[in-house]
Amino acid sequence: MPKLSTRLQHFRKGSPLSFRLLAWILLFSSAFTLIASGIQIYTDYRKDLSQIDNRMDVVESGYSSSLARSLWALDQKLLQTQMEGILSLPDIVHLRLRIEPDSELVMGDIPRGAQTRSHSFKLVHMGDEMFELGELTVTADLERVYEEMEHKVGIILATQFLKTFFVSILIIWIFQHFVTRHLSTMADYARDFSLSNLSRPLELDRPRTPSNESDELGRVSDSINQMRERLNDDVVRQERDAAEIRKFSKAIEQSPSSVLICDRQWRVEFANQKFTQLTGYSGTAILGKHPGALSENDLENRESRHLWQSIRLQVQRVGVWQGEVNSMRKNGERFWEQLIVTPIKDSGSETTGYLILGEDISIRKRYEQQLLRQANYDILTGLPNRMLALDRLKLALAQARRENTQVGVMFLDLDNFKHINDTLGHDAGDNLLIEAARRISSCLRGTSTVARLGGDEFLVILPGLTGPDDSSQVADRILKTFSPPYILNGQEVFITTSIGIAVFPVDSDNSGTLLQHADAAMYQAKHKGKSAYAHFAPEMTEVSHERLQMESRLRRAIELKELELYYQPIVHTDSGNLVAVEALLRWNNPTMGMVMPDRFIPLAEETGLIIPIGEWVLEVACKAAVEWKEIAGRNIGISVNVSPRQFRDPRFTDAVMQALDNSGLEAEQLELEITERLILDNSIETAEILRLLDREGIRLSVDDFGTGYSALSYLKSYPFDTLKIDKSFVQDVMKEPEDASLVRAIINMAHSLGLRVIAEGVEDEPQTHFLKAEGCDFSQGYFYSRPLPATEFEAWLKTNQRVQI
Repeated sequence: MPKLSTRLQHFRKGSPLSFRLLAWILLFSSAFTLIASGIQIYTDYRKDLSQIDNRMDVVESGYSSSLARSLWALDQKLLQTQMEGILSLPDIVHLRLRIEPDSELVMGDIPRGAQTRSHSFKLVHMGDEMFELGELTVTADLERVYEEMEHKVGIILATQFLKTFFVSILIIWIFQHFVTRHLSTMADYARDFSLSNLSRPLELDRPRTPSNESDELGRVSDSINQMRERLNDDVVRQERDAAEIRKFSKAIEQSPSSVLICDRQWRVEFANQKFTQLTGYSGTAILGKHPGALSENDLENRESRHLWQSIRLQVQRVGVWQGEVNSMRKNGERFWEQLIVTPIKDSGSETTGYLILGEDISIRKRYEQQLLRQANYDILTGLPNRMLALDRLKLALAQARRENTQVGVMFLDLDNFKHINDTLGHDAGDNLLIEAARRISSCLRGTSTVARLGGDEFLVILPGLTGPDDSSQVADRILKTFSPPYILNGQEVFITTSIGIAVFPVDSDNSGTLLQHADAAMYQAKHKGKSAYAHFAPEMTEVSHERLQMESRLRRAIELKELELYYQPIVHTDSGNLVAVEALLRWNNPTMGMVMPDRFIPLAEETGLIIPIGEWVLEVACKAAVEWKEIAGRNIGISVNVSPRQFRDPRFTDAVMQALDNSGLEAEQLELEITERLILDNSIETAEILRLLDREGIRLSVDDFGTGYSALSYLKSYPFDTLKIDKSFVQDVMKEPEDASLVRAIINMAHSLGLRVIAEGVEDEPQTHFLKAEGCDFSQGYFYSRPLPATEFEAWLKTNQRVQI
């Protein structure tokens, strides 16, 4: 019994559901068994009673007539025998015969306390009349019935109990095998279930059949696994969201912009590290404060509060505020800050707070101010530039219209400024412009404006004039200020300016035309001899128009094949042999006729057209030299002039080499003539280009030597081969002793430096004798030949008698 009790306890604790199921099965089975057994026992009991009643009915039907006859016959012995026969019947234990009128006969005994059942019937004699003889009471003992009933109860209860018990055990085993053990597996899985083992699914120890998968356990198992998968997905999504939140948190914390997060009442809840660096306020110190009340200065806070009130209203109306704010750091330092303020809304579009992004734009503001100044002022001189000057001119004209006054517009251009740039370098040119701007400004009153339009061009605006003489007085003062020399690179330089004047409203009533008229007047001043001023006259527009037409025609000259090379021989002074030819550019325009270089070359340099023109000259000249070799039967060198603008072109050396490659001319047969002012530009680029050309075998010569500043110190620094004496010195060697001495000195100096000398402008024979006597290597001039076009020069090669080919 103790072992059974222990096992029941273990069973109850280990499988409480099975234990309760067993208890309920036993309870209901027992109740059902008791009810069924009671019904069965009661039925058998009623059946036994019915048998006893039937037996008594048999006694009545079988013995009543015989007993009545015996009693009528008063046959006591037969009567007793008959009653003994009745008493021998099963369960009959007592007979009582009441005989009329007052006697009775009793047979058998009724046990004490026995349960009995009695049946009485009358005994009558049927004759002519019916006589009641007596009444027989038969008593049956029910003890046998009760004993059998008790025996049946025991058997039935035992049988039903065993059947119920074994059926219950079978049901419990089936339940445990098909349900309880899987529930235990589910319980153990659920007990061990955690975020760390979401990858392990719930698996039940039973075949995966369609019926098993569709039953309750299968559906519960699938539900648990689906829950696990959803939970796994949720965990992955949560981790991803957490990573995103951490990333965004780090991004906000490490943002290059300052970040403030405020609640609905505009109280600071968060400030990132950049805000602390930008303003000097720590994040914890400003928590709960209004972003417009961070400073300890009450006046500053009042001004800031007013600004933030406007910001709050616009954010509520528009949904965003963006602007530039002049904020204050904790130490009192002012700085410019770009702010963006937006509301933070939840999923229901309800505002839960505000996001404030800030960026320090102090450097950008300084740059903007600098760019604004650069956009309106000349960087070099600090004067207003063209844009600002035009704005001021328009304002001056508007004021003059209201006040009925005049406005003078003066256009200034420095004379020979390109020569300064080419000879002394750009740094000297910049210093000259700065000093010129200062001198011009010193001649003006406060209401006047002087501006630099670009290059060496200046504009002066003179508002409030009462007559044309006022502008002339200013022009006189400016010309006088240019009289003293400029000190550039340690030497004195004299620079003048040419001034053109136009007056509003006499010459024009709009700014654009006034500038054009002043420009035309300036060109007229240059034609007058420079260092002068000129007032605009209507006929000047024709000159300006002619210049524009010349520029337009020059741009199409190459395309229309209007440019032409003329050739002039260079001969050996001693022998008279032809050694080289100089190519000279001419422009033969159908409208303007033959245009000499001194008219269009400056324009070409100014407009940049000299670059393509120079490349064309190189190509044609090199090809012509190759053709002459076939005519003369020997090499004839070609000399080509190079302008400073062309020399400084980055593609210049490539153009030279390309011309040699295309023509097949040998490099040593090409000589480039470079002006003296170019070599005075002692720059690294100039030296490198000259050395590159020299390494390629191209010969270099200094053209027009002696007409500019002294270049003696530079001749030894560059790889020149030849020095050309300007014709202004050669033409008077026979008349002026000074010129003869100068030419003699140049020849000796050049030879001492290892340079050959070419004399230009040789026009008569005595000059050749002088040059020969002084040792001049080569000569060039009208004495030998005028510059000739290509076809005539080829004929000259074949027919001339003065030069040996």
